[in-house]
Amino acid sequence: MRRAVAIHRVARVARVGVALVVLMLAACAGRMDRPDLERLYAAARGAQPPVVLVHGVLGSKLRRGNVELWPGGLTRLAFSDYRDLALQIDPATLQPIDDGSAPFALFDRAAGTDFYGAIVRTLEDAGGYRACTPGQPPTADRCLYVFLYDWRQDNVVSAGALDTLIEQIRHDHHDPDLRVDVVAHSNGGLVTRYYARYGTVDLLDGNSFAVTHAGAAKLRRVVLLGTPNFGSLESLKGLIEGVRIGFRRLPPEVLLSMPSAYQLLPHALNTWIISARGEPLQRDLFDATLWRRFQWGVYAPEVRARIAASAGDAEAGAMRLADFERYVEKQLERARRFTWALSVEEPPGGVHPVVLGGDCHLTPARLLVEEVDGESVLRLWPDEIAAPVAGVDYDTLMLEPGDGTVTKASLLAREALDPHVPRHPWSSFGYDYVVFLCERHDQLTGNAEFQDNLLHALLSVDR
Repeated sequence: MRRAVAIHRVARVARVGVALVVLMLAACAGRMDRPDLERLYAAARGAQPPVVLVHGVLGSKLRRGNVELWPGGLTRLAFSDYRDLALQIDPATLQPIDDGSAPFALFDRAAGTDFYGAIVRTLEDAGGYRACTPGQPPTADRCLYVFLYDWRQDNVVSAGALDTLIEQIRHDHHDPDLRVDVVAHSNGGLVTRYYARYGTVDLLDGNSFAVTHAGAAKLRRVVLLGTPNFGSLESLKGLIEGVRIGFRRLPPEVLLSMPSAYQLLPHALNTWIISARGEPLQRDLFDATLWRRFQWGVYAPEVRARIAASAGDAEAGAMRLADFERYVEKQLERARRFTWALSVEEPPGGVHPVVLGGDCHLTPARLLVEEVDGESVLRLWPDEIAAPVAGVDYDTLMLEPGDGTVTKASLLAREALDPHVPRHPWSSFGYDYVVFLCERHDQLTGNAEFQDNLLHALLSVDR
């Protein structure tokens, strides 16, 4: 099992070369048994409510003026550390400063890997939808809109932008009561869920979360794909050590500038950290004191040195560090409240989504703290443990079935994988039904079973 974990870890990092060829061959092999979607849904004629596709983090291309920041071409994707994606901070308000960047297109594919192109083709070729443009009269009786948002920003800000798009669609269709269908992937599902519960209201600076269903009143059906409804440990690991993109690594300080990165952290109810004896540790992930203790993120010496150096001189560097620390503390607290905002009990009348996601791949579920020479050392993977305790199954404790990024438990907004364990009384997540897939997170949209179930969910009248 230890060897399997090591292989799993290598597979996560390898995104080019042989690994890419294997993925492409596997995709070709899978097509042999694909359902005939055109035949399955050709008889489903007539008008349908508009569909809005909501992508996840990294899902839209970003540009500033005439410069494409993300992804910016294959060379940049392979060799850039993307420091220019970092948001600048207003020290007075501790809000990101508008840097003039804007999303302009769906990041559908790169280096032979299809991210969102497959889902668009499925909706168009088999579902009969046609791309429509906001602000223009609809050109089909089945319109497909893509919600492009700046995935670096706070998810509440993105929820407001989603409402703006839906209101424009209503205006374009001359129907002020029109309800749209939403298909949301990964973080896009969190944006959609917040919007369904609270509309455009920002409740994250307080502790009261009165669910109004303001957004749900404008939604007919919602399909969530690979949404981390109880957060993802991968987001924490990214804020600690950065994220590998191509041959380089996106530095932690870049991710730390993005509010959405914090809102992907494991839910406050989650047991996200254990001791070397396998015992759960009660640690508040959203308390900056913990981050200082472990020297994570802005408190890591190498990160602090880079942030200070970017200011030019010692005095300015000290001020920038102080501002960054206050910003991190604010974003951690907003993220804590974001997790609660999505799990407090809601009154009847909302929209219950169809949930789809993977449960075939080992996925990080918990970190481990090991005492080494009197120091607490964080272990991200079972094979990093220096002195394993006999009888403790670290693989099972630290890794759970999922899609490699989102565990099955998180997909269902549960703190426990065991379905016999009752849902926590403070965790409310009503869904229509769930479909499990055998697919990795970034390949979910191309999964044939997902495509089949997506069209069934959107086109069926007897649900």
